[in-house]
Amino acid sequence: GDDALLFAGTGANQFDEKYYRRLRWRIDLHIMPILIFIYFTQFLDKNILSYASIMGFPVKGIHYNDVAQAFYMGFLVWMFPTQYIGQKLPLAKYLGANIIIWGGVVMLHAVCHDFSGFYALRFFLGTLEASVTPALILIVSMWYKQDERATRIGWFYAGNLSTSIVGGAVAYGVTFYKGAIAPWKLLYLILGALAVFNGIIVVIWLPDSPMTARFLSKEEKIAALERVRLDQAGTHNKHIKRYQIKETFQDIRTWIMFFIIMTIGIPNGGDSAFSNIITKSFGWTSRQSLLLNMPRAAIGGFAVVAVGWLSDRLHDRMTLILIFTLPTLIGMVIMTTMQYSGKRGVLEFAQLIQNLSAPCFPLCYAWNASNIAGHTKKVTVNAFTLFTFGVGSVVGTYIFLPADAPGYIPGKAAIVVLTVFQMALCAAMAYVNIRLNKQKKLALEALITENQWSEEDIQKEREKAAFLDLTDKENVFFSYT
Repeated sequence: GDDALLFAGTGANQFDEKYYRRLRWRIDLHIMPILIFIYFTQFLDKNILSYASIMGFPVKGIHYNDVAQAFYMGFLVWMFPTQYIGQKLPLAKYLGANIIIWGGVVMLHAVCHDFSGFYALRFFLGTLEASVTPALILIVSMWYKQDERATRIGWFYAGNLSTSIVGGAVAYGVTFYKGAIAPWKLLYLILGALAVFNGIIVVIWLPDSPMTARFLSKEEKIAALERVRLDQAGTHNKHIKRYQIKETFQDIRTWIMFFIIMTIGIPNGGDSAFSNIITKSFGWTSRQSLLLNMPRAAIGGFAVVAVGWLSDRLHDRMTLILIFTLPTLIGMVIMTTMQYSGKRGVLEFAQLIQNLSAPCFPLCYAWNASNIAGHTKKVTVNAFTLFTFGVGSVVGTYIFLPADAPGYIPGKAAIVVLTVFQMALCAAMAYVNIRLNKQKKLALEALITENQWSEEDIQKEREKAAFLDLTDKENVFFSYT
């Protein structure tokens, strides 16, 4: 069974809604700022290369693509091992140790001077950052109910997007530095030190689970578990269950999500490394490009928080992903067809509106958090999602090739095609979940008839099943969003 079963028992403990609301506020206050800071740091450090690319970074041409790709190669190699190690160890402590070490790796970029050194450092940075997103999704699943998760994932993902404001501002300021250290090196030193500080905060203040939270009393810990009991997804279990791994790869939704994430990951790989280069290709200077990329965070951050909230209210993920894919499609069509028009204002607008599609990836996280049960299955699905994202991002770092500069028209056209494919896949995923819910309803009705359960019996069985570490397929009470 789930670790929470030992703590809270099989029968539900009763707390009123006012108590739960006050408890949720305490959890938000203690947990969410740390998660936002973690994701902010992770995305900022991954994307320092994009800022450095127009600040005198010494690697150019196809070798720049290779250095950008190295991060995702490390990410891929270590994605599954780091998730299963994290399942065996105290989750927050393991995460914090990874952050401290990667801060050191970021700072080492400042003493590197050739392609092989940068490639190695980016590779190791990828292995260390592979632990972050699946861990944060598991933490959100431990603390929040199904109809609260998209909002919270939106909050920490908005922290991710705010990096373009902070990173752009720091990079812009550093360009005016005239000392002995090259500006791009100073940028790596400053942001690496910030990551070390972040890791220390995580180790000291982020609890590994609700059962170990020092900011909660024993009664509040039980209440925190009761809040998520009826979602039927459990909280934490240190035992790796092989049958749940097998079930993950037999689930058709795993493979639909695989292709959805690929269609998101490929554009991400290109955008992470080339966004500032593409902005500069419209006719702006390096400093103007750094400033013009800053509003992207405000647009994307607002969209992520607002759409995450809306998703929880509507209990819908895939429909919203489909709708908010449209800005990328429209923006990329404009950038493909008007690259050489000389209308840099229109091109900048087309690049900026694509940030309205920012909610799509965090909504995929929220979809995983709300539609998968069984701790090992959740760990496997989260790792596979990020592994797929890494594969897509590796491909994406070569979508904009030096031979296609400065317009990169073939790469932009490829993103248009991928976006259309993504929309079709989202419609298919929504259909599958609706169909599975109908099957669940029929199966539950059959059990009720067979066992002659009363309403009280049904509720007891529902409570009993919640912390047995059953998968979504095994648990007849589980419902998909």
